[in-house]
Amino acid sequence: MKRMSWLAVALLTAAGCVIETDNEDGANAPAPAQQPAESGPAARPQPPDVTLEVSLAQRAVNVYRGGQQLGSYPAAVGSTEWPTPTGEWTISQVIFNPRWLPPKDEEWAEDEKTAEPGARDNPLGVVQLVYDAPNSIHGTNEPQSLGKAVSHGSVRVSNNVGVGLARLVMRAGGASQDDAWIENALRNRTERAEVIIPNPVPIRVVE
Repeated sequence: MKRMSWLAVALLTAAGCVIETDNEDGANAPAPAQQPAESGPAARPQPPDVTLEVSLAQRAVNVYRGGQQLGSYPAAVGSTEWPTPTGEWTISQVIFNPRWLPPKDEEWAEDEKTAEPGARDNPLGVVQLVYDAPNSIHGTNEPQSLGKAVSHGSVRVSNNVGVGLARLVMRAGGASQDDAWIENALRNRTERAEVIIPNPVPIRVVE
């Protein structure tokens, strides 16, 4: 099947269509959450109706709304030597075209070099959802690793799924950036673009 452009996906999504797109791991990107209802400036924001769950046993990212599972997407998780920490956090930051910095004091990263936004060797792919820095869900330049326990603690998903999760988190969390902003960020791959989530979205990592 011919892959739809991100602009076509954005337009169909805005029209209320359910989008299924092909990607390198064969999974469909999650549909964006509905836009939060507008409220007065003094009103308290409603808790996000979306929750992300990383299942280490399933090696998958599961998406829930109101307790109902909306989708499940293959992921690479931490290895035995560098396990992915379990717990509960919130996603408060989304970064398009992230810069990868080798972690300090990690033996495996001693010979690694900084990977700039858009670089082919950037292990973070095109997007990063930060919940407990440096731990995050992020895209990958190694899609063949999905479904395996091979990372250094982070959670990898395909770039397509990562962008879909970013859209969902941004909308559920009340970010002001719209689809046009996202499309522009994806076109300018060498420019890092950061989004703060006003109403952080819950995430839990379970065995």
